[in-house]
Amino acid sequence: MRGPRNDSRKNSSSYCSGVTIVLFVALSLIGVWMLTSATVVPVEFSLADSNRSENKDNNLPADSALDLSNGNPGNKPEEYKEKPVQQAQEEPNFNEDRDSLNSNSNNFETEPTKEGGNSKDPNSVQRINDELASESTEKDEKSQEKKQELEETSPDGTDLSNSTEESFEKTNDDQGSENTKKEKKSEEAGEEVKEYLPDGAQAELLNETSTQTGSWSTQDAESKNEKEKIQGSNSNSLTIPKKEFSHSWKLCNATAGADYIPCLDNEKAIKKLRSTKHYEHRERHCPELGPTCLVALPNGYRSPIKWPISRDKIWYTNVPHTQLVQYKGHQNWLKVSGEYLTFPGGGTQFKHGVTHYIEVIQAAHSDIAWGKRTRVILDVGCGVASFGGYLFDKDVLTMSFAPKDEHEAQVQFALERGIPAISAVMGTKRLPFPSAVFDAIHCARCRVPWHIEGGKLLLELNRLLRPGGYFIWSATPVYQKLPEDVEIWKAMSALTKSMCWDMVSRTKDKVNGVGVAIFQKPTDNSCYETRMEVDPPLCEDTDDPDASWNVPLQTCMHKVPVNSTVHGTQWPQEWPQRLGEVPYWLKGSSRIGVYGKQASDDFQSDYEHWRRVVSNSYQNGLGIDWSTVRNVMDMRAVYGGFAAALRNMQVWVMNVVTTDSPDTLPIIYERGLFGLYHDWCESFSTYPRTYDLLHADHLFSKLKPRCDLLPVIAEVDRILRPGGKLIVRDKLETIGELEAMARSLNWEVRMTYAKDTEGLLCVQKTMWRPTEYEAKM
Repeated sequence: MRGPRNDSRKNSSSYCSGVTIVLFVALSLIGVWMLTSATVVPVEFSLADSNRSENKDNNLPADSALDLSNGNPGNKPEEYKEKPVQQAQEEPNFNEDRDSLNSNSNNFETEPTKEGGNSKDPNSVQRINDELASESTEKDEKSQEKKQELEETSPDGTDLSNSTEESFEKTNDDQGSENTKKEKKSEEAGEEVKEYLPDGAQAELLNETSTQTGSWSTQDAESKNEKEKIQGSNSNSLTIPKKEFSHSWKLCNATAGADYIPCLDNEKAIKKLRSTKHYEHRERHCPELGPTCLVALPNGYRSPIKWPISRDKIWYTNVPHTQLVQYKGHQNWLKVSGEYLTFPGGGTQFKHGVTHYIEVIQAAHSDIAWGKRTRVILDVGCGVASFGGYLFDKDVLTMSFAPKDEHEAQVQFALERGIPAISAVMGTKRLPFPSAVFDAIHCARCRVPWHIEGGKLLLELNRLLRPGGYFIWSATPVYQKLPEDVEIWKAMSALTKSMCWDMVSRTKDKVNGVGVAIFQKPTDNSCYETRMEVDPPLCEDTDDPDASWNVPLQTCMHKVPVNSTVHGTQWPQEWPQRLGEVPYWLKGSSRIGVYGKQASDDFQSDYEHWRRVVSNSYQNGLGIDWSTVRNVMDMRAVYGGFAAALRNMQVWVMNVVTTDSPDTLPIIYERGLFGLYHDWCESFSTYPRTYDLLHADHLFSKLKPRCDLLPVIAEVDRILRPGGKLIVRDKLETIGELEAMARSLNWEVRMTYAKDTEGLLCVQKTMWRPTEYEAKM
């Protein structure tokens, strides 16, 4: 009996083996066919979960400008290849704690399931199967249609209509099933399954590898030369050794807690200071190694209230400080109202209303012409920045600053409201701005002793003020008769006269009960040359007025520039004409621009490039709800083209010109925009959670030779609000590193995109925070 049973098992086994072999061969052939019809690119292209409401109708358009061509503006692109859309990690609803005030701000909420959608609908499945079967034919048809639509020319006039035909291919890798689910869901809802990848023939990315520096000085070079002349030596900056990316995130264990600013809260460095007489303890003292910890959120943190409502009230839990309420409540700075902090629009010098105060200044001297002649101003000792906040109504852009001092969180209040501000102090160093760029400078009882020590601090304002610009001073010495005020007024009158400033107005406002004095800087050097006493003295001709990164203050006065090849010799056109106007010192110049063209052409190409990128891609193609974006930073601005392209949106942009880049910051100011110098190997002088969107164009790859990227990403996390976005355009290798870091932070990777050696990354910060604290700092 054993024999027959053994034979039966053998026959059965042979039969199963035969079937297995046949199935294996069939599956292998299918797999080979699938692999030959798919192409994989080095970086994935992914969008946030397609069921999110803000992404539903924001697929990248056919004429999108997300071009990653490795060349100057106008270079013809090459073939794009696409991986499947990947579903991003599901994040909590950031708006679940909003009240009816912001009930329509649901950019982070998931879209409700549409009625009538049946995941088991056989017709829907058949449609998807039919679509996959005819994929190659559809790709060819789409390529032909897109090719026919190309009508736009490149910045240098190159006709793009004959550009290389694009191929859009989807892979069938381990994400294929997820793609099918997304397509299936769209079909069930009766929606068209759209192509996410932008048409590369009209897209562009400036070739940062060809940046020209020969005819451009950098802030590092300018400031180094100036410090060497002043100090006789220069200390080398610390080079942080690189390390592999392997990091366990922990919370910063700093005394400042949720308000931690590394370069302003460096307690060890502050304790070593020999003196605090000149506010040295409020200046920047950065740690040798940038922190790699994350700043905790305040208890009960909520997504910020949208602009313009935020100008008048913010969530108390986001900036839970009440000292200013008690200290300045009678001056209408701010008040507590239930779960809100409200801002009545008052201040020390305009407790009955800032709008009226602004009109008083205009009436006192009509040539100020808010929003036309006077566009970019500096507000010294800004308080909660209500002055700058209400000047937006006049089309005036205000750079407000105040120190991080006993006036608790005043700059943080300003930024939470959606008003530009930085933490800074007038102490022993120059402010991080170029010379002769501010149309006006304002000080409303800013508690700065302008008249002492030879007027050193007022001479710094003279450096920053554009020739012909105004210094608007509203303080008790202007209108009160107390002995101390009288003495200060006499000293200020003598000092401003010796500086050749002309007092064009001195008036008193009956409503607010304060006085305002307006001084004007000269437009030429004739007064300097005829002064009876050369005090304050003129700076040496070798003193570079644009050198400002960690350069010590000096008690001297810079001459008014007279050479038309430098900035500061002519007043810009009225706003908004100045925005798109090539600066006069670049016109007709043989100087080569940053990207290799003649400077004026370079400027124009950059402007057109960013207008296309913003209108064709950023506004519609990244799934960003721009109604939630107010505070924007361009982390590596060049000509300010990105900021200029956002002009018609309800945002403001802090343009950062890095200290090792060509010094183009004067150009940005000439356009009616603003910004400052900064070295991203150090922390930025702002509070945590103060920006809605950060934009970095070829920044990180340039930082890698100088400092580790991990502290830089920790800094990005610090200053970005939960729910905020980071857009990076950079080298492919760097994009991969940044994406890995973003995922380690539990950020939502909304999109990655690659072409050749260039890439684009868009990520969104979440509410996630680690639970463990690092060792005490």
